[in-house]
Amino acid sequence: MPLSEQEQRLLDEMERSLYHNDADFVSAVGGGRGRLNYGALVLGILVGILGLGIVIGGVIFHQPLIGLVGFIAMFGGVLLALRRTKRGRGMPAAPGAPASSARAGKASSNKSGFMDRLNDRWERRDDGDE
Repeated sequence: MPLSEQEQRLLDEMERSLYHNDADFVSAVGGGRGRLNYGALVLGILVGILGLGIVIGGVIFHQPLIGLVGFIAMFGGVLLALRRTKRGRGMPAAPGAPASSARAGKASSNKSGFMDRLNDRWERRDDGDE
């Protein structure tokens, strides 16, 4: 179910606030973000398919060790396929972060108002349920 326009704006504002106010958290959590590495994706899929074939071969020949090697190959293929490239120098550190100091000042001045509004909405929600 898609978000309404108001919910999307609220989510965007919360994301900008997070990027602006907690850059350490964003860099720790978003460290894996990057562009998809298509070469690694294709290679990972091929290694995963090869691993699946080895697992099937281990089952056919009743050799658990061969099946284990195939499982490890499949796991490695998935890890390889999900690998992302590192961010380049020209890319922004946090997508959606304010680009200019004027926008940064505006975001910090709106921070308390935004959090107060969010807090008020939460309290009104709790009062309505009782």
